[in-house]
Amino acid sequence: MKTYREDPGDFSVACKRQRATRRIDPAVRGNILQELRIEKRLIADRRNPLRSYNYSYIKKRLWETEGQKVSVPTIIKLAKECDFYRPRPGRKAHDRMVATNYIGELIQHDSSEHLWAPLAEEKWHLITSLDDYSRRLLYADLVERETSWDHIFALENVVLRYGIPANYYTDSHSIFRFVQGRDSNWRTHHLLTDDVDTQWKLVLKALGIDPTYALSPQAKGKIERPYGWLQDHIVRTCARENIKTIQDAREILRIEVDRYNNHQVHSTTGEIPAYRFNRAKREGRSLFRAFAVPPHLRSTKDIFCLRVDRVADAYRQVSFSSLQFKVKGVSPRDPVQLRIVPDFEKGLAEIRFWHEETFLGAQKIKLKDLKLVHF
Repeated sequence: MKTYREDPGDFSVACKRQRATRRIDPAVRGNILQELRIEKRLIADRRNPLRSYNYSYIKKRLWETEGQKVSVPTIIKLAKECDFYRPRPGRKAHDRMVATNYIGELIQHDSSEHLWAPLAEEKWHLITSLDDYSRRLLYADLVERETSWDHIFALENVVLRYGIPANYYTDSHSIFRFVQGRDSNWRTHHLLTDDVDTQWKLVLKALGIDPTYALSPQAKGKIERPYGWLQDHIVRTCARENIKTIQDAREILRIEVDRYNNHQVHSTTGEIPAYRFNRAKREGRSLFRAFAVPPHLRSTKDIFCLRVDRVADAYRQVSFSSLQFKVKGVSPRDPVQLRIVPDFEKGLAEIRFWHEETFLGAQKIKLKDLKLVHF
């Protein structure tokens, strides 16, 4: 306004640029091409679960590692010019929606096996639990080999931190569900689908949580999408950071989960998952029940454990995995339940003996002697 008032006749709003605006700085261009070459190498390796370029990831990577701010269209334009472009395949339209009204109403739980760190040369399993309403990841961890105990441990973490949810939603994997004809070679009319309780289901029953099973991968779309996002970022970051061990990959996972939960707006809810979760909690829209050890039990170990039923012999002993255990307080032919809690860091397992609702004592055994392979 001051310039206009001083000389109205010579005033103009035209911008006189001092340098070309469509030129990419050579240093930025070099870094973009370097990232695109890494992307191309990862996509070409069929062992990796990546099948397309992620230009948004490259933008984020350049800002975090080099402090260089560049737009996604600029990266795509350069990628097309230098043969680093692959159009995404067409996808069937899917109307995503939130089917729940409360946090804790439905927890989606799943695992995914991939080559998460390309330099590690071995696949790991990612186990996650996601709240349906907020889309917040309540649990995420990488394990070398998927077992029932890994999923029970994940369930324990969720319950002790947030409370007991109303429902857990999983696929029909044998860890979660017994399916006649798939998990048994013998056809009987006494053991049909869901007539046998898996170790996972026994823990859910003890907590009063209802299990629900997806009948197809498409039915688990709400948790498959966060898996896709984590998979996309973790594999790319592990490759660039030369990650070779599962311990280092867990640190990458922790960073990406924090980004997903606390900094990224979810495309379906339009909110950051942690903010949406905490707001629902403040407003009383939660179906999480407070957890407490029931009076007839001694510890959380009596709930979050592996269960094995045995019968005391004439010497008041029970056997498991070729081991004999002397049990006090029972008579011959009394049923005894072994509740096993592994501690893989110490290489031990605590076995807690129960007869009906009576605690009979506990013993610790080396894990290598216990042979928990079939769990």
